[in-house]
Amino acid sequence: MSVDVIDLREFYSTPMGKVVQSQLVKACQKTGDLPENLDLVGIGYPVPLFERLAGDNPNAVILMPARQGALQWPIGAPSKVALVDEDQLPIQTASVECVMVLHLLENVSDPSHILDEIWRILVPEGRLVLIATNRRGFWTRFEYTPFGNGRPFSRGQLGKLLRKAKLTPSSWIDCLNFPPVRRMGLLKFYPLIDRIGARLWPLFCGVFVVTATKRLYQGVPVGARRSARVPATVLAPQAANRNQNHHTENQLP
Repeated sequence: MSVDVIDLREFYSTPMGKVVQSQLVKACQKTGDLPENLDLVGIGYPVPLFERLAGDNPNAVILMPARQGALQWPIGAPSKVALVDEDQLPIQTASVECVMVLHLLENVSDPSHILDEIWRILVPEGRLVLIATNRRGFWTRFEYTPFGNGRPFSRGQLGKLLRKAKLTPSSWIDCLNFPPVRRMGLLKFYPLIDRIGARLWPLFCGVFVVTATKRLYQGVPVGARRSARVPATVLAPQAANRNQNHHTENQLP
């Protein structure tokens, strides 16, 4: 079940949500720069990322799934948000340089189809920045955060899904290495705990931040060649035909 867009907005307005936003933005910045004129599409609920990374980009738009709902972005300016069916993105093929995904893959019935759609709209060697919940992480066990809803993924599962969609992972970043405990006294220590957790327990991080590029060609395995039967016309021996004609001539009057 998808998280409602109102719940997502309320979470990121809380003190914990602001810390999460800061950590996700830092992880995305490690994946590479996003030029101001980059054709950028966000899918799901990437508002926390776009507020910091794409606020001045005139070519940035957000596509929010219909099952989740949509909100205005940016505030106080013409809207750059569209309510869409995530199975059929209203974007021209091979027209987007970068796609950022947050709070989407866990909430859809067919993640492979979504990744195929992302591959379709990306330009050759286009970049995907995907944030997905770690199934072994602490955050999957707390439903008062958006990361505790839907279907989380292991690193191996994500890798297989991306490669199946002809998207080649180039970097993996473990993010949210602190437990989602809602105590005001601990919030200021979360960045320090995150750095410690990245070294001591990266297996239990909250989310993966994966960068992948669009691959145009993929080798197709060649199976063993099977021998084919070629039909041929069966001819009667010439000697048999001569004997049959000679026998027929002897019987004529």
